[in-house]
Amino acid sequence: MAGQANTIQVPTDAELLQAQADLWRHSFSYLTAMALRCAVKLGIPTAIHRLGGEEAAASLPNLMAALSLPASKQPFVRRLMRLLVAVGVFAADGVADERYRLTPLSRILVDGVAAADDHHHHVLQTPFVLTATSRQYVEAALGLDEWLRKDAPPAPAPVPSPFEDAHGAPLFDEATAAAIDPEFAAAADDALAAHDSLGIGAVLRECGDLLRGVASLTDCAGGDGATARAIAAAFPHIKCTVLDLPKVIDKAPVDDGVVNYVAGDLFHAVPPAHAVLLKLVLHFWSDDDCVKILSQCKKAIPSRKEGGKVIVIDILIEPSLGPAMLEAQLLMDMAMMVNTRGRQRDESEWRDLFFRAGFSDYKIAKKLGARAVFEVYP
Repeated sequence: MAGQANTIQVPTDAELLQAQADLWRHSFSYLTAMALRCAVKLGIPTAIHRLGGEEAAASLPNLMAALSLPASKQPFVRRLMRLLVAVGVFAADGVADERYRLTPLSRILVDGVAAADDHHHHVLQTPFVLTATSRQYVEAALGLDEWLRKDAPPAPAPVPSPFEDAHGAPLFDEATAAAIDPEFAAAADDALAAHDSLGIGAVLRECGDLLRGVASLTDCAGGDGATARAIAAAFPHIKCTVLDLPKVIDKAPVDDGVVNYVAGDLFHAVPPAHAVLLKLVLHFWSDDDCVKILSQCKKAIPSRKEGGKVIVIDILIEPSLGPAMLEAQLLMDMAMMVNTRGRQRDESEWRDLFFRAGFSDYKIAKKLGARAVFEVYP
């Protein structure tokens, strides 16, 4: 046995060459993220849009001029764009790959525009890109090996994330601005709002029955109320309430009679309603914390016979969606592990949370890309 431990099977020539290429791809994949960050900071998606990138491809020289970049850097911009075309951020026309169009991905990175029709809402995702590729996020990930070597604190103390270890404060916390950087804290909040607001239109279009018969709804951690306003617009009969921390509610729009804003903490009390919504909330929290949150939500709703339910919209790890979607879900799980105390979950793990919190049953109302819409019943 000892002899076997000191030997290793040598790959075939084909396997070795493929392994080397895979090693390059994984070791340098951070450069894809940094190329995307560069494109966002330069404003390339917006420039392509303004140059007609929806209907007529934008040439590289015109793009250079629109971005006010020196002509001497054109060969380097061409190489940057070649990578971003290869990974699907942009599309290219022509043999020379020097005329560029937007893709669905780069359309959500175009600033200063509105959706072309009334059925969709344009939610700019540049804050998400800039935060996900920030120095603070990268430094937290660089310390992952050291974090894993540390023993966890004695129970019931929570295990701090690598982000907390690196920066001395949790992400999305009152202490983030003071301990790290006010500008970063504000940017992270903007990124969270942008990320959480994307896709609510698809949920409302695909899950119209979800809110049928619901008279009132509390959106927990509902931020600026974008989701609640979208629900109120689609279902005017529903009385919508947004619950969030005081620092968030203080920045919310003035109450216009459409949405009621309540400052509070979902760990302690949730405003009563026919239904409670948790949209991309639970993946930020540990299992024990999720049970506490869900228990408060259960207290806020009537019985199942009276139509009470909790609506959970969150990532559902599902290998059957294919390798690209699974990779995206698992990368989000790593992002939660590095930067928060949360995680992504498969169906059995979601089921355990619901039953631990005292719910009697649940169903998956719809699967939408990486997310699932759960109806959870008291």
